[in-house]
Amino acid sequence: MNAVWFLVLSAFLFCIGAAGVLIRRNPLVILLSLELMLNAGNLALVGVLAFSRMTGTGDGQIFALIVMVVAACEVVVGLGLIVAMYRRRVPIDVDEVTELRG
Repeated sequence: MNAVWFLVLSAFLFCIGAAGVLIRRNPLVILLSLELMLNAGNLALVGVLAFSRMTGTGDGQIFALIVMVVAACEVVVGLGLIVAMYRRRVPIDVDEVTELRG
């Protein structure tokens, strides 16, 4: 399988995630769209991994692992904020949330 298909699919998934972040107002859907964008980037790194296997280096594996760690940290922080907002009965619409302003 050609590595270009990995990059085309990852670009398509990244565009879907970016559209979800820009259009939707529910913080949970925005978090899921961000996860889709991070996974699209990870898929692009898997494409890089396919390139790195052709060249004999393993740099793509390290980058993919870093992206997975960042995605896991983002989910933990994001879900913690969303649960705190639901418990305090703050409006869940992203445009109406002013509780987190400094």
